[in-house]
Amino acid sequence: MSSFWSMWIVVLTTISIVLITWLLFSNRKIKSTKENQTTGHVYDGIEEYDNPLPSWWFKMFVASIVFAVGYLIAYPGMGNFPGLLNWTSVGKWENEVQQAEQATESLYQDFMNKDIPALAQDKKAMRLGKRIFANNCAICHGVNAEGSYGFPNLSDHDWLYGGSPEQIRTSITNGRSGSMPAWESMLSHDGLTAMTDYVVNLSKATTADDSPAAKQFAMMCSACHGADGSGNQMMGAANLRDNIWLYGGDAGRIKQSIAKGRNGQMPAHHDKLSEEKIYLLTAYVYQLSSAENTNKP
Repeated sequence: MSSFWSMWIVVLTTISIVLITWLLFSNRKIKSTKENQTTGHVYDGIEEYDNPLPSWWFKMFVASIVFAVGYLIAYPGMGNFPGLLNWTSVGKWENEVQQAEQATESLYQDFMNKDIPALAQDKKAMRLGKRIFANNCAICHGVNAEGSYGFPNLSDHDWLYGGSPEQIRTSITNGRSGSMPAWESMLSHDGLTAMTDYVVNLSKATTADDSPAAKQFAMMCSACHGADGSGNQMMGAANLRDNIWLYGGDAGRIKQSIAKGRNGQMPAHHDKLSEEKIYLLTAYVYQLSSAENTNKP
């Protein structure tokens, strides 16, 4: 806050308290000068007597003013003055987070002592993992982890970077960055159409390996997707033979992917989540696609 606005708040607050105090004491009456004297105000035939405030009521007003002055001295409220207690909402939140982490430290440590496949079968752990997923991952991958356009489905058995516990943990911790180049400038209109047909047929296992598109695929695409189109998890290159598509598997969207390229970015979570929470989240994601999983949190 700038010095001007800080001083503006200080002056207005001080004037308000002084005026309220003056108004209270200047209009105080100890006792009426005349018995049953009225103010002259009449409402529906009811007259208002001009009597002093009850003593307890007046004292409550005074106590409120004293409390307000004390509060503004102890806590921030007068512009940039931090208050004698140096209290802040951020500090209070950080303190509560620290207390919560201390309270759950032993619980998380018990989880860390289990390997991920075993932890994936722990119902209590998976309930916590589901909450962590909902707060950090569901916005992209969906509440049920089934993904959406451009965001992988985590509940199937198809993985861009591998589905082992170590690979999932690495993905969550460090994030992933996938990039497919655009080939529109390298392919003619007919060549783009032929390449699209070739990729469509790859997922149907009906490709003609001696076609011109097959030769172009070997030259332009096999370095990432493999000679047979089965993908490469080391690079995050998609398997084109399993008929599972991140950006849609119809001819139009496949053609768009080839022509314009694709760029995917998963953020790293090592600076957002503790090591224990990442470990628990890894187990939750692992159990989502585990064929042996019978634990439904």
